[in-house]
Amino acid sequence: MNALTRVAYDGAREGYKFPSSYRFYSPAGGVEASGCFKVIDTPAEGAGPGLERDVQRGFAEAQAAGLRNPVLVGVIPFDKQQPSNLFIPRHVSHLPPTAPPTSICGFACGNARQCIEQPNQAGFQQAVNRALGALRNGRLDKAVLSRLLQLEFDEPPCAATIFQGLRQQNPEAYHFFTDLPDGGVLIGASPELLLRKTGQRLETNPLAGSARRHADRFEDEYSAQCLLDSAKDQHEHRLVIRDMERQLRPLCRELHIPGAPSLMSTAKLWHLSTRIEGELAEPVSALKLACQLHPTPALCGFPTAAAKQLIAELEPFDRGVFGGIVGWCDAAGNGEWAVVIRCGVIDDRSVRLFAGAGLVSESCPESEWRETGTKLGTMLAAFGLDREAV
Repeated sequence: MNALTRVAYDGAREGYKFPSSYRFYSPAGGVEASGCFKVIDTPAEGAGPGLERDVQRGFAEAQAAGLRNPVLVGVIPFDKQQPSNLFIPRHVSHLPPTAPPTSICGFACGNARQCIEQPNQAGFQQAVNRALGALRNGRLDKAVLSRLLQLEFDEPPCAATIFQGLRQQNPEAYHFFTDLPDGGVLIGASPELLLRKTGQRLETNPLAGSARRHADRFEDEYSAQCLLDSAKDQHEHRLVIRDMERQLRPLCRELHIPGAPSLMSTAKLWHLSTRIEGELAEPVSALKLACQLHPTPALCGFPTAAAKQLIAELEPFDRGVFGGIVGWCDAAGNGEWAVVIRCGVIDDRSVRLFAGAGLVSESCPESEWRETGTKLGTMLAAFGLDREAV
């Protein structure tokens, strides 16, 4: 076993499948990585001090082995107490912003022969009603509940071809493709930037509040305006922005937060969006900042501890990487991390898709079910199943 292989085995949990490739494309550029120099599965709990320490050690080992500018890539799960899915690759390419593919070659997938909802509509709406009880009695201000679709295909879908189609259909998104250590491939087209850090400058773009888009232009414009005018969605959005400001303000020399959200559009949805920019007062790595901000109230709720407890009580599955963060950071402290939404895991013939909805006291169970269906439509379209999961 050579030195590089021996380093890669350090700290890897039993049964770990070493990642072979990683791709992350954003409006600011992209990262393509291959080969595993070192696996880092340290949990990111407590804003990630243990993870930060192990990553810095890994960077030092990589530099000693001849990697001049090592990079960390991968996924941190929704629950930061779970092992991280990160690695330092042997080969990395930093790419300028590139347009998605204009044509797709290859056979994407066969026919979907089974679809299992977890939970089904009745179960999801019952969970929403229970969450609304907690919201209305003051236990918490916001909670995010999600659901899964598990599809079984007659032939294994081609993850690379599905990913190309996903990029083509959602050109404005943060696109990611990565092997998972326990099997399967995570792919997604997230609209939400958790953090971009270059030098001392930072940027984050939380989203909260959504409305379905429509093919008819006038109906689509009306839907967007209704979202802007919605007291419920504006309230949900303010909860997220206030918490982001609470965490970032003490760290920044300057921080610019618009007074009101704007609209962001994807192929399927309108979102309320606030782009926050700032300059750090002291050096802080992108990894540390991302671990501190994650999970935001946009993916978890507020207060965080109460929302996480409610999610554990009401969701009939472990989110795993769903609702986590995906991205990269380098030894200089720069990096970019997006939220793991509009995503799925392909594992042989099985595909698991994920979508969630933010709940406040004014939420309606049936509306939240429809919202998750629209969000699932992003991934369903990539598999040629262009319908809402309702």
